Amino acid sequence: MKDVNRFLSLGTYAIVGVSRDPKKFGQVMFRDLRKKGMDVVPVNPAAETIDGVKCYNSVSDLPSDIRGLIFMTPKEETLTVAKEAIAHGIKDLWIQQGAESKETIAALEKEDVNLIHHQCIMMFWKADGIHSFHRFLKKIFGGLPA
Repeated sequence: MKDVNRFLSLGTYAIVGVSRDPKKFGQVMFRDLRKKGMDVVPVNPAAETIDGVKCYNSVSDLPSDIRGLIFMTPKEETLTVAKEAIAHGIKDLWIQQGAESKETIAALEKEDVNLIHHQCIMMFWKADGIHSFHRFLKKIFGGLPA
């Protein structure tokens, strides 16, 4: 939980791979995190704004105050984007399920980063409803980070 708590205390975040489609999970998650008070911006090279918020074309374009990066990218793109983030000075990385691969995790575990994976940020950032219940179940069955 130390790594999760560190990530949640950063203050400013970006989500890479936020969909332009308001029905896709990436945009639903983006809107929900913002609604719950997270200071988060979207990254999508095919959009100027998402849900009324300026969208950045790439991680390299993010302002320097962005401290944490949440990945909603296709798993084939995650490692490349993560390396771009590290080069840009972002070393707190949260890879959502579906955006991770064994190869990506193995490569990033060799880097000097705070890496969180196999966890959904929705269970940790002011979790409510189904996300709170999911977190409760993970706690009971030993799926939460130590």
